[in-house]
Amino acid sequence: MKFFKVKTTDRKQENAATEQTSENVISIKKRDIDKSLTTNLNTINSLYSLPENSDVKVRPFTVGEMQKKAIVVYISTITDGQKIDEHIIRPLLKSKSLDQVDNIITAEEITTVKVIEEAVVGINGGNTVLFIDGEDSAYTISTSKFEGRGIEKAENEVVLKGSKDAFNEMATSNISLLRKRIKNESLVVETTNVSKRTNNEAYLLYIKDLANEDILNDVRQRINSLDVDSIQNAAVLEQYIEERQKSLLPTVLYTERPDRTATFLENGYIVLLMDNSPEAIIMPATFWSFFHNAEDHYLRFIFGNFIRALRLLALFITLFISAFYISVTNYHVEMVPADLLLAISATREIVPFPAIVEILLMEIAFELIREAGLRVPSPIGPTIGIVGALILGQAAVQANIVSPLVVIIVALGGLSSFAIGDISMNFSIRVLRFLFIFSAALFGFYGMTALFTVGIVYMVSMKSFGVPYLAPMTPTYVSSKDTIFRRMLNNEILRPGYLKPKDLEKKSGE
Repeated sequence: MKFFKVKTTDRKQENAATEQTSENVISIKKRDIDKSLTTNLNTINSLYSLPENSDVKVRPFTVGEMQKKAIVVYISTITDGQKIDEHIIRPLLKSKSLDQVDNIITAEEITTVKVIEEAVVGINGGNTVLFIDGEDSAYTISTSKFEGRGIEKAENEVVLKGSKDAFNEMATSNISLLRKRIKNESLVVETTNVSKRTNNEAYLLYIKDLANEDILNDVRQRINSLDVDSIQNAAVLEQYIEERQKSLLPTVLYTERPDRTATFLENGYIVLLMDNSPEAIIMPATFWSFFHNAEDHYLRFIFGNFIRALRLLALFITLFISAFYISVTNYHVEMVPADLLLAISATREIVPFPAIVEILLMEIAFELIREAGLRVPSPIGPTIGIVGALILGQAAVQANIVSPLVVIIVALGGLSSFAIGDISMNFSIRVLRFLFIFSAALFGFYGMTALFTVGIVYMVSMKSFGVPYLAPMTPTYVSSKDTIFRRMLNNEILRPGYLKPKDLEKKSGE
């Protein structure tokens, strides 16, 4: 007992010491930049734990003929060393006067800062900060160079006809991809800090003469109200800002395609980008946004609607086929023709389990195979799929654990689920499939109908940033009616009315 008290006391002392250290750091950051270069250097050394912190560099030098001492502070792993040498240090070494530092340094962007915290934010962002002896301000100079992968093909939203580039983990590259498609001065990029300790930034994009101010202010308010230490990527940010965090259906759309994101921007939607995230968040999102595919409008009218019809069929198959089998075999055998009923009975005669157990065994096995195929290294993934689908299914039938018809039904349902391209909606459909299976096992078609009705009522009640989830179908809004099937491109002359954009019509002059 005494040992426990000692440990608890030690922990409290450690927490108190940590809090005191944090308060000291905060107080140091709030200080104004001192005219004494030595004082500023000591402050930087204290904040960055120098010289232990090896990638933070402090380079002292003397400015030209003025013989004034100065230092540049930067983090070597996220800055461009060549740019520091050519555009900052060399011009200063050759300068004859320091009256206008902006005219001496040839970097892209120079900002004057007065507080230590502002200088620290600049250093942490990959910029270089210049301190000059005798001046009570410092200069933050743009020299950031973050490492990242190049522009590659989209992995989760593959199209056969359309652009092949995709977002990467650098927000500046992603914004560049969007500006390449939207050459318009109305495209606004706002920068907002979304975390206190790690200073992660989110980029809010919208077209100012299209986006609705109420929706825009709602998004801003949710982002500005965040009070967290760290948000590393957009997948985490999504969970903080969405309306119903426990909802089974997603209310924020994810996409890794810049062409699709540009289309949403041009329709009046709002986009969020973050560093470390190779995707964009589209707000608000309706059910039809998840149902549609990037390629729907790249194909001709007939072909685009044909694949939408296939996708709708796949949606109903993956939701209902297993539940339909359980309902028919357990409660509604009179619906099945006699010959087919005899065939089903013959295959199930030697199976020791009821239909619900058969279906659940195969559904869980299919989900395990799918998850294993995703997580293992890519060369092994297809092998696991082949082994699981062929060998495991064949062995289960031969061992009389499941009937051959159940293998066919579960395989057809699982195959149909792959036609739903959006990851979040795909997970929702997979979970809903199990709910329909249990409802069918309890009450047959009546249970399926009741669950389907509750699901529709729930979807009607949902909103995404104030926009009804099933708009423009219900409630009805003025729009181009791009829901289940799309119209001819010549007839899609209206932006979505449920967004209440500032300009509803897509004029040819825009």
